[in-house]
Amino acid sequence: MMDLSVEQFRLDGRTALVTGSGRGVGEGIARVLGACGATVIVNDLHADRAQSVADAIIASGGSAFSSVFDVTDAAAVEQAITALADDGASVDILVHNAGIPDIGARPNQFVDMPEADWQRQIDLNLSAMMRVVQAVLPGQLANEWGRIIQISSGASTRGLSIGVSAYGAAKAGSEALIRHLSVECGSRGVTANALALGMMEGLGDVDDPALERMIRQIPIGRLGRGADVGAAILWLCSEAGGLVNGQVIHLNGGTVFGR
Repeated sequence: MMDLSVEQFRLDGRTALVTGSGRGVGEGIARVLGACGATVIVNDLHADRAQSVADAIIASGGSAFSSVFDVTDAAAVEQAITALADDGASVDILVHNAGIPDIGARPNQFVDMPEADWQRQIDLNLSAMMRVVQAVLPGQLANEWGRIIQISSGASTRGLSIGVSAYGAAKAGSEALIRHLSVECGSRGVTANALALGMMEGLGDVDDPALERMIRQIPIGRLGRGADVGAAILWLCSEAGGLVNGQVIHLNGGTVFGR
């Protein structure tokens, strides 16, 4: 029987790549993993944002460095992962968090959505996830240990009228891949799971009446925080969370249920 203790949640000796972690939820994830012993590779499109988060982790006593590349660029992903391997960095933990285009979400009803907009969502929230997973997975399988975590959304599960149909469709596809990866790789020491997030901080002006109404609909009465997501990911990445595999876990304060 495993002796469950706080040490089972430590990530010392592990290296974690968190995509899109230069701000927001991704930053919260990176900070939690860094605080718990992982060496964090802070990925972002913007060097200043990535370095700022890496510096903050280091200042808090952790280990981190930045890696600037576009997850939708196949050549850039391959070059970045190869460079990490050449430097002796094996990506034990992949958190694919990048999911909002740099130009913004641009919500729109599907009937009026330009093809470029829905293709952008598929490129970022499905194709990029597949690409990055495929880049890091050989190393994890060779080491017989790995964690793959996809940041998904409640929009993958329920129909919404707020113009996020393409986003939801892409996230649903990523969750399907997670289920297949969990079966393909579980016997070789690699688990794969997804966290489907609800409404998070940063949605808009905290004094906006519309936002206040949405918050009132959340049973716990507040928006999610990056640290909340980081805590859930810490569990999934740890030895204590090793039984969890192939799951889509809804993290939303009670607004959407997994089943």
